[in-house]
Amino acid sequence: MSGRYFIGLDIGGTTMKSAVVTDAGRLASQPVSRPTEPSRGPAHGVAMMLELVREATTACGISLESVAAIGVATPGPVDLVRGVMLNPPNLKPWRDVPVREAIAAEFSKPTAFQNDANAAALGESWVGAGRGRRSFVLFTLGTGIGGGIVLDGRLLEGAHGHGGELGHVKIVPDGRLCACGRRGCLEAYVNAGAVVARMREALADAGPPGERWRGEFTAEQVFAAAEAGDATAAGVIADTARLLGVAAANVMHVVDPEVIAFGGGMAAAGSRFLDAIRRAARENAFAVPAERCEIRAAELGTTAGIIGAAACARQLIAS
Repeated sequence: MSGRYFIGLDIGGTTMKSAVVTDAGRLASQPVSRPTEPSRGPAHGVAMMLELVREATTACGISLESVAAIGVATPGPVDLVRGVMLNPPNLKPWRDVPVREAIAAEFSKPTAFQNDANAAALGESWVGAGRGRRSFVLFTLGTGIGGGIVLDGRLLEGAHGHGGELGHVKIVPDGRLCACGRRGCLEAYVNAGAVVARMREALADAGPPGERWRGEFTAEQVFAAAEAGDATAAGVIADTARLLGVAAANVMHVVDPEVIAFGGGMAAAGSRFLDAIRRAARENAFAVPAERCEIRAAELGTTAGIIGAAACARQLIAS
């Protein structure tokens, strides 16, 4: 193996993953992973990050000396200037964790630090659904709703590092309470938990639920039921797609991107769900962006954060 190499480290609430990424945006080996175990505290978490960096180089047979830079992507909220995780809700009791400083000090390598959804957007822009395009927007659909905006190969971070928070655009004024503490956010309506909550409400309105809806169920089951012809589930999923289409139209009016992609667990729901998002976007956007902006599925799957973190590292030494 030869050329420049970068390490991408993607920190999630359940699992942290790492891999060496080539200068062409390809994984040099399969990612290595460890459980995040947030309850064991941030010191343990940082120690596991350092181990994963070492394991990633071992997995593809290169030395740390061959690594040009390291990139780490973590859940928000973050302080991008200081490289600090602030108080991520899925990683309690972590608070004010100086991730970038810890990694840079351990390995003496240039180290990039980025919000995980932003990193995924940069990865998709580099070698995924937005490759070859100058403007690209990613929505990530899952436990939360994340997003990122890439213009001319650079992330739109904003003056205070909070640009691209697409999950918290207001979709219904004074609407549902969001996990962020505010009301009416897109995330409060279309994340996995919200899909389940809205399904329960729809079932209550429809009368006694059938056997399949007694007890606990997941957003994935709601999507599957909609595909199988369950009218109540189909209504909830149609409304989910409508709201995502409205959010996409809002982005078109602000950014006018060439491509908007949808990734994350719920985006695997299939082509009909994506088609419904496209229809809603066209109905709510100006004619020109609606016709010219391509809405498509993200391509990198679970490796988007790793590749995106590596892309941040790559830009760090190029700037």
